[in-house]
Amino acid sequence: MLKGALTREIWLDDDPGRNNCRELRVNGWKGQPVRLVQRALSTFGYQIVAETKDANLKDLRRTGSDWPEFAETMIGRLRLDNLHQSIERVLDDGIPGDLIETGVWRGGAVIFMRAALKAHGVTDRSVWVADSFEGLPPATLDIDRPDDLSGFADLAIDLETVRANFKRYGLLDDQVKFVKGWFKDTLPIAPIDRLALLRLDGDYYESTWDALDALYPKLAPGGIVIVDDYGLIHGCRKAVDKYRALHHVVEPIERIDHTGVWWRKA
Repeated sequence: MLKGALTREIWLDDDPGRNNCRELRVNGWKGQPVRLVQRALSTFGYQIVAETKDANLKDLRRTGSDWPEFAETMIGRLRLDNLHQSIERVLDDGIPGDLIETGVWRGGAVIFMRAALKAHGVTDRSVWVADSFEGLPPATLDIDRPDDLSGFADLAIDLETVRANFKRYGLLDDQVKFVKGWFKDTLPIAPIDRLALLRLDGDYYESTWDALDALYPKLAPGGIVIVDDYGLIHGCRKAVDKYRALHHVVEPIERIDHTGVWWRKA
């Protein structure tokens, strides 16, 4: 149920974040006709939205292939399932350490981490929430420039919004630790002793490298690394491959879906 709520799979046409505004999905309507009909229907709580032509919206949400307007996460059900399985593995195997995501957007994945710990009655681990809370910076490296996301306001989710999302699910407590700022500045000095799970979602080469460089040495043997953008963003993949080669990381990379991957530290 929580996964469906965080992805909004269970509210595709009636999202609570829309104040119970229902969506009418249409094809081919443009311009003034849409505006006139929208004005009339808005008094009844309806909103016209474009129908997805090439893929069912549920499939897009399942694979994390759209940018949902209200959901707390855009990683989709497949990557959420992987996160769930990864948490279960490290808990079942007694791998010591905390859980972290670097690059959290609206906080859906870290909210799920905290929920999983609560469901298991775990009180001696923290969930670290690391983000600039200002969106992505302008790409400074050539490898990142084709994927520069600094101009996307929808990615700039402030800290108070993420805190409010935790609170909405009753999961904002002392086990949730926020790390605000650019990774190169914050992660090397964050008071993290040991990690059992490291989830990377920083998009860029630079952000991915900074997170691996600061945090992978703190990952306990048997701990799990998840990389959200490995199959989608060239800079992210290059950073992971270079770090693994430089530090002789030979554990096999396992694919989650079209973009997400994970491996387990030996």
